[in-house]
Amino acid sequence: MDGKRIQDYWSSEVDALVRTYQQFETLIPAPQGAGAAHRGEDGRFVEDLLREYLTRHLPNGLEVLTGFILRPAVKTGESGKERKAEMDSHSKQLDIIIFDSGNYPVFQRFGNSVIVPPEGVVGVISVKKHLNDGDVKKECAALFEAATLCETLASNDRNDKVRGPYLAIVSVRSNIEKIKTDVLDWVFTSTQEAYAGQSGVTFDKLVGFIGALDEWSIFKRRPAKTLIEAEYVGFKHQHGESHLGLQFLLTGILSVFYDETRRNMRRPGYTAFPSGRAHDKKLGAVPCKLLR
Repeated sequence: MDGKRIQDYWSSEVDALVRTYQQFETLIPAPQGAGAAHRGEDGRFVEDLLREYLTRHLPNGLEVLTGFILRPAVKTGESGKERKAEMDSHSKQLDIIIFDSGNYPVFQRFGNSVIVPPEGVVGVISVKKHLNDGDVKKECAALFEAATLCETLASNDRNDKVRGPYLAIVSVRSNIEKIKTDVLDWVFTSTQEAYAGQSGVTFDKLVGFIGALDEWSIFKRRPAKTLIEAEYVGFKHQHGESHLGLQFLLTGILSVFYDETRRNMRRPGYTAFPSGRAHDKKLGAVPCKLLR
């Protein structure tokens, strides 16, 4: 197989993304050290930059947003009451939410900031300007929580679940310093520690990608037919391999979006009527004999 043109294309895209960020640092430099003068704006610029690149390359029905996932404890599908023992719950603020707005409604929207139901969430990405020592465990925990909120059934009322959203931690550069081993080994060990002791761990709830776009990538491989563990592999980007990180992201998001469990869509939990509220008056009926 070839694909060299595609690899070169994605490498150019990543190189352009990194250069754009470097230009931001040049124009708004920090008085001391690397980065821009205002850390908050620096981080938001990186999020905006990644959102722009993902939006450019994802299908029109997918939006790249920021905000919260709200899981209301209401009926889903036609008569699904799988949430009857739950309470309304929501995520922390998430840097990037890949949302299927072509098929699912949004609770609230203000620009790119949204509150969305879990059924339409295709991906969740934590974005860091520089990936620091404490970020891996913290972001894995936040992504696990978001993925748990997104556990939903398929279109019918059986107990088969749809494939969960793609989860990723993305940085422009790695700033991990407290290591005595290889950076890939250190990050993977931190990933293992993030899930140690967690209950309800499934393959879908484990982070799918961690990487510094132009330096290295850690990728969760496809599950084996007999699933007993999630296998991760690492890549140190060689010359001309800056395409790896962005390709892993796009491949993961699209694999969820096109997964067969998501093609027959389940109606989201979106409305909530008072339990036991009777109608005030029976008005009558209009004759009809055909459904459509």
